Amino acid sequence: MRPQQSVTPALVDSRQAIRDYYLADEYQVIRELIAGAQLSEPEREAISARAADLVRSVRKNAKSTIMEKFLAEYGLTTKEGVALMCLAEALLRVPDNTTIHELIEDKITSGAWGAHVGRASSPLINTATVALLMTSNLLRDSERNTVGDTLRKLLKRFGEPVIRTVAGQAMKEMGRQFVLGRDIDEAQDEAKEYMAKGYTYSYDMLGEAARTDDDAKRYFASYSNAIGSIAKACEGDVRKNPGISVKLSALLARYEYGNKERVMNELLPRARTLVRKAAAANMGFNIDAEEQDRLDLSLDVIEALVSDPELAGWDGFGVVVQAYGKRASYTLDWLYGLAEKYNRRFMVRLVKGAYWDAEIKRAQVMGLSGFPVFTRKACSDVSFVSCATKLLNMADRIYPQFATHNAHSVSSILELAKVKGVDSYEFQRLHGMGESLHDEVLKVSGVPCRIYAPVGPHKDLLAYLVRRLLENGANSSFVNQIVDTRITPEEIAKDPILSVEEMGSNISSKAIVHPFKLFGEHRRNSKGWDITDPVTVKEIDQGRDAYRDYRWKGGPVIAGEVVSTEVQVVRNPANPDDLVGHVTYASDADVDTAITAATSAFSRWSKTPVEERAALVRKVGDLYEEHAYELFALTTREAGKSLLDAVAEIREAVDFAQYYANEAIRNKDSGDARGVMCCISPWNFPLAIFTGQILANLAAGNTVVAKPAEQTSLLAARAVELMHEAGIPRDAIQLLPGTGATVGAALTADSRVAGVCFTGSTATAQSINKMMTETMAPDAPLVAETGGLNAMIVDSTALPEQVVRDVLASSFQSAGQRCSALRMLYVQKDIADHLLAMLYGAMEELGIGDPWLLSTDVGPVIDETARNKIVDHCKKFERNGRLLKKLPVPDKGLFVSPAVLQVSGIEEMEEEIFGPVLHVATFAAKDIDKVVDAVNARGYGLTFGIHSRVDRRVERISSRIKVGNTYVNRNQIGAIVGSQPFGGEGLSGTGPKAGGPQYVRRFLKGVTVERPADAGARPVDIKKLEGLIGKLRDMNTQAPEARIEAMKPVFGEAPEPLDAHVEELPGPTGELNRLSNHARGIVLCLGPDKQTALEQAAMALSQGNKVVVIAPGVEDTVNRAVQAGLPIVGVEGLLEPEALAMARGFQAVVSCAEPCLLGEYRQALAKRDGALLPLITEHTLDERFVIERHLCVDPTAAGGNASLIAASE
Repeated sequence: MRPQQSVTPALVDSRQAIRDYYLADEYQVIRELIAGAQLSEPEREAISARAADLVRSVRKNAKSTIMEKFLAEYGLTTKEGVALMCLAEALLRVPDNTTIHELIEDKITSGAWGAHVGRASSPLINTATVALLMTSNLLRDSERNTVGDTLRKLLKRFGEPVIRTVAGQAMKEMGRQFVLGRDIDEAQDEAKEYMAKGYTYSYDMLGEAARTDDDAKRYFASYSNAIGSIAKACEGDVRKNPGISVKLSALLARYEYGNKERVMNELLPRARTLVRKAAAANMGFNIDAEEQDRLDLSLDVIEALVSDPELAGWDGFGVVVQAYGKRASYTLDWLYGLAEKYNRRFMVRLVKGAYWDAEIKRAQVMGLSGFPVFTRKACSDVSFVSCATKLLNMADRIYPQFATHNAHSVSSILELAKVKGVDSYEFQRLHGMGESLHDEVLKVSGVPCRIYAPVGPHKDLLAYLVRRLLENGANSSFVNQIVDTRITPEEIAKDPILSVEEMGSNISSKAIVHPFKLFGEHRRNSKGWDITDPVTVKEIDQGRDAYRDYRWKGGPVIAGEVVSTEVQVVRNPANPDDLVGHVTYASDADVDTAITAATSAFSRWSKTPVEERAALVRKVGDLYEEHAYELFALTTREAGKSLLDAVAEIREAVDFAQYYANEAIRNKDSGDARGVMCCISPWNFPLAIFTGQILANLAAGNTVVAKPAEQTSLLAARAVELMHEAGIPRDAIQLLPGTGATVGAALTADSRVAGVCFTGSTATAQSINKMMTETMAPDAPLVAETGGLNAMIVDSTALPEQVVRDVLASSFQSAGQRCSALRMLYVQKDIADHLLAMLYGAMEELGIGDPWLLSTDVGPVIDETARNKIVDHCKKFERNGRLLKKLPVPDKGLFVSPAVLQVSGIEEMEEEIFGPVLHVATFAAKDIDKVVDAVNARGYGLTFGIHSRVDRRVERISSRIKVGNTYVNRNQIGAIVGSQPFGGEGLSGTGPKAGGPQYVRRFLKGVTVERPADAGARPVDIKKLEGLIGKLRDMNTQAPEARIEAMKPVFGEAPEPLDAHVEELPGPTGELNRLSNHARGIVLCLGPDKQTALEQAAMALSQGNKVVVIAPGVEDTVNRAVQAGLPIVGVEGLLEPEALAMARGFQAVVSCAEPCLLGEYRQALAKRDGALLPLITEHTLDERFVIERHLCVDPTAAGGNASLIAASE
C-alpha cells in the first residue's frame, strides 16, 4: 500500500520504508543502523573514554537527587521496589479509609524492609526505610495479635490514621520529585530556580489518553490555558523559549487507525488551534510520541498540521521520535523531507521510548510476525546513536533535541557534533531525573539543556510516574547505575555497538519469546492480522472485497445422497437487503444417512495412527489461514461480526487445530475412541466453537456428525469443505444443518451416537441430557458449555480509565453476544458516580453500525427473536426509571442500543440477557465479601472479573468465587486456547474446559469395570441419603498432604491429589495464567460392590471431596476412615435410583454398576433441575473427580511490566 498524502518522491519512499520496517528483523535493522552511525573504531573508543570520564566526574562532583537515591535502593528487582511502585500508582486516588488501609497493609507488609535499613546514601531514604519497617511490623502485629479483639481494635485505631497520613505524604513527596507544579503557574514559578542555572523547560500537562469527549475537551482547555500562560515567558529565539508537549491521544477519545476519518475531522481542528496559538507566541510545540500502532496515523496528522500556511516562518513545531522503534531512522528521513516540502524548520526530540513493555506484549498477544521495537536495550542505544548522527546531518532543517540520561549517549552526541561542526542542538532530561549528569554536562560543554516537566495534580501522576519508575528503576538504567559504585565507569560507558556486535547474528533477547513461539516449539501461534497497520488493512480489504456481494450455498455435507429440498435464505443481520446465500436444511433421512456412514467409518478412522490424524487436524488450521479473507467476509456478513472479532474467530479456530492435534498425541495411550459423536455448536462463535468441538473429537479418533446453529450454517458448510480439503474423510466429519427440533432431536435421541458436545443455553443442555438417557449408553458423555450471569467487582483502588476500557470490551464488544460477556457490574459506592460518568462518556464514543467498516465497535444482534427479547428487557427497566444509559442505533438492521441498567444486585437478574446490556449495582467497601456470596448464590459459574490493586483482596475473592474463569485487572472475554482454558461450572457447564488439558481426554473411553448389584442388598432411600449428606456438613476436608497421610492406614497408597499444585500455562509476557483443580464437593460412591465402592471413595477423597459411600460391606472401612479424620459417611445397601432425582446437596455420582442400573441412575439425574451432575464410570480416573478453574491476572495494570524490564537484558 503506497502512502497517499505526500507526493514528493523522497517523502513517499521514506513513508513506505516506515511501513515496511514496522516488524522488520532486528539483526537486519541493527546492521543498517550501525552502518548509518558512521562511527570509526577510534571515534567509538573516544566516546566510551569520554563517557567513563563523565561518569567519574558525576560521581565525584554531583549530588544525586532523592529520586535517584530512592531508585538505587529500591530497584525493580526487589519486591519492595515493586510494592512501592504499586502503592504510588494507586494510593492518592483512593477516597475511603477502609480501602486505603487495606492497600497500605497489602503493599507494606509484603516487603522485607529490614534488609534496606541504613544501606542508602541518603539519610532521608534511610529514615523512610525505618518508617516503612515500623509500619510493616505494626500492621503485621495487629494481624497476629491474639490477646483479644479489644487490644487489636485499639492498636488499629491508633495505627490507621497515622499510617494513612505517613503513606499519603510519602506518595505526595514522590509526586513532587516528578511533577514540577500542580498547575502551569505553579510550575513556571518552580522552574525559575533551574532557569537561573541555564536550563529551559518543556511543559507536559499530565493526563493519559482521553476516554471520553469530555476528557478530550478538558485536556484541550488545559493545553490552551498552558500555552497562554507560557507565552508570557517567550521572547526572541524560539530555541531558548519554553515550550509545551502535547499528546494527540489526549485530544480525541478514539485516536486510532480505525477512526482515521474522525481523527482528521475532529482531532485535527483542535490540534491546529493549539499549534497556531503556540506559533503566535513563538514557543516550541512538541507532538509527543505514542504507541507504535499510532505512528502512521500521527504522521498524517503532522503533515496536515505542518501544511498550514499560517505557520510559515515559525521554527517551533516539534515531533518526538522514539529510538526503540525499528522505524525511527526512516521517520527522521520523512520529517526532513516534510520540512523541505513546506519550507519549514522543525524541532525533533529524540528519545529512547516509553511503552516498551506494552509493545512487546501487544505483538505477542496479536500473533504478529515480529516486534515493532528492539528487544534489547543495547539495540535501542545503538539506534539512538545512529539516529543522532542522522539528526546532526539534518541541522539545516531540524533543531535536534537529545533526550537522554545516559552518559554514553551524551558523549556520543558531544563527539559527533564536534566532528560535524554542529553547535545548534540541545540536551533534554526529565524533571527529577538525570540531574547530576546534566548539571555536569552543562557545566563542561555549555550545550543547553531543556527539562521535560510534568504539570498537574498528584492524582493525575499515576501512569506517568510508573513509566518513569520502570524506565529508571531497572538495573540496566543509567540513572540506577550512576549511584551504584559497584559498577565501574567503564562498564557503564561501554559502547553499545560493541555490545551488539559481541552477540553475533542472534541478537534478539532470549528473555522475550517471539510471538510465533508463544506456546513452545511444538505448537505454533496462530497468525495475527494487525488491523491498525495500513499495509495489512489494505491486503484484507482487497481480499475480502472479492466476497462483498458473493452468495454462498450450503447444505448437508454427508457421505451419501442428500434428499432434503428445504432451502432457507440467509441475510446479513446488519443489512436485510444483503443476501448472503442459501442453505438447505437436512431431513430425517439425511440424518440417518449421516449416522449410518459415520458408524461404519468409525473403525477405519479410529485405527488411523494418531500422528496422521493430528497432521490432518493441523492442516485444517493452515487452510483456514489460507482462506482467511473469505472467512472474514462470511463471518461479517452471516454472523454480523466486526473485523476485530472475525480475526479473533479465525485465530481461535486455528489455535484449536494446533492444540488438539498435540493433545491427541499426548493422550494416545489414555483410552479408546468412543464412536460417533454429535457436535452442536452456537451462532455466536460460528467458526471457533464449531471447529473446536469437531477437531477435538476427530483428533481423538471419533467420527463426527455436526449440527451448526441455523443462523450460521453457511460458515459451518465452508469450514467442513476445508476439513475435507485437508484430507479428513467425508464420512469422518459430516454436516447436518437444520433446526433443533428436526436435526438436533434426531441426533441426540439416536442410540448409535456415543456422546454429545454442546454449547448453548442451560435449558437446552438439560433437554439434550434427558433425550440422551432414553436411548444412548448410560456412560455417553455430554460435554456442555452453557450460559452465565457474569459479574465484575470494582473497588476504589482500581484505575477508572482501565475499568472503563475493560467494561466496554467485556459488555459491548460482539454486541454483548459472548458467553463470557460481563452482565453484572458491582462498583464500590465511593467511586461509582465518577466511574459511571466516565463509562457513559466512553459509550458515546462507540461506533455502532455496519460491521464491515473498521470504525464499527458494535454490530447487530443475530436475529429478530434475540433483538425483541433484549429490547423488551430494557423497556421494562426504562418504564421503572432504571435505565441509566442507552445509545442511538441505526434504523436499518438488527441493532440494539447498548444500555446500562440499574439493579440492586445479581439476585434481581432472572436470566441471562444475551446482548449489549450491562446491569450495575453499588456496594460498600465493608460488604465486598457479601457481593461474592451473592454471585455464588445464583449458581452460574462461567467468568468473573476483579479490578483492584489490593493483592490480598484479589486472592481472597478469587479463592472464594465459584467460576471457571476469573480475570483480574483486565477484560473478561477472549480466552486463549491452551493459555486460558475456557468453561464454567454449576449452571454454566459440565466441564472439562475447552482448550484445556482434560478436553480431548473426555472424548476417549478409559478403563471401566462392571459389577452386578447384590439383589439382596438393603434399599437406601432419599431420606437416608439426605441424612448422610447432612452429616458431612460438619466434617472438614484436609489439605492435600495431610489428606493423603490420613488415607494411607485405611486405603493404602492414595492417588496423587490434583489440587495439590497449580499449573502455570504459557502466554504473553506481563500476564499470569494459572490452571488449578478443585474438589467437586460431595460425591456419592455407589459401588455397587464393596471393592469398587471403596476404590471410588479413595479416589474421591484423594481429590479433596467429601464422600457418601453406599454399598454392601463398607461400614467398617468407613468407620476407620472417619476415625482418621476423613470426611466420609456410609451405609450398607443399594441406593434407590429415584433418590438421585430429588435429593439435594451432592455434586457427582460414581458407579460401576451394570448398564441397566447405570441407565436408571442416569435417567434419575436427568430429571433434576439446575446443574447437570456427572455420572462417573471411569472410577480410577482422577480428573473426573475435580473441576478446573483458571485465573488470569494482568500484573502490568499498575503501570508496566517490571519483571520483563528487569529480566530483558
